Amino acid sequence: MRKRLIEERSRKGWTQKQVSERLGISEVYVRKIEKGARNPGRETMLKFETLYSVPDRELFPDLFQVIFDTKCI
Repeated sequence: MRKRLIEERSRKGWTQKQVSERLGISEVYVRKIEKGARNPGRETMLKFETLYSVPDRELFPDLFQVIFDTKCI
């Protein structure tokens, strides 16, 4: 669940359908992105960033986490 993304949409009083229309993507895709079931492409991320005036790293923190995997196989 991408809380900041949902908070920004709610703050503006928009539905997922309204966001999808503004971004030119499907409502189902918006729903899946908000739930974290799908990851947006770079172009779509930039559309969200522009729409909400919030950096993509804040809207999609899960995509920018640095994980150091030190486990050896």
